Amino acid sequence: MASTTRYSRQREAILSLLESTAEHPTAEAVYERIRRSMPSISLGTVYRNLTFLADSGAIIKIRMGDGTFRFDARRRTHYHLRCRKCGKVEDLAVDVDARLVDEAERQSGAKIESHDLSFSGICKDCLKEFDSECDNE
Repeated sequence: MASTTRYSRQREAILSLLESTAEHPTAEAVYERIRRSMPSISLGTVYRNLTFLADSGAIIKIRMGDGTFRFDARRRTHYHLRCRKCGKVEDLAVDVDARLVDEAERQSGAKIESHDLSFSGICKDCLKEFDSECDNE
């Protein structure tokens, strides 16, 4: 965070929460968790701080297909799987393909500084649930 930015206990709590989880929570989920230790915090404060953290590069803001966002403190370029059934977002342990960036730069003539890639499908937990429903029929 920039040195000219005022310290915020709420912002630090939000960042700490995101750094402590492998989940990719929504702003509402962050709010619900932070409220346990800071009952007076407002949803608006959570939104403003998440926006600040994303704009400053401290966290990643992941756009979901439905127009909502999830948040991730793991800033190194990595890929995600978005489950279209339960809405969960998972990190994928897939190597980032530098050829993709090279090709994007070649085609666009731009200097690519970062990229994000999300796969959409059905997560393994939802597939297990589906398989067990089929077994019961």
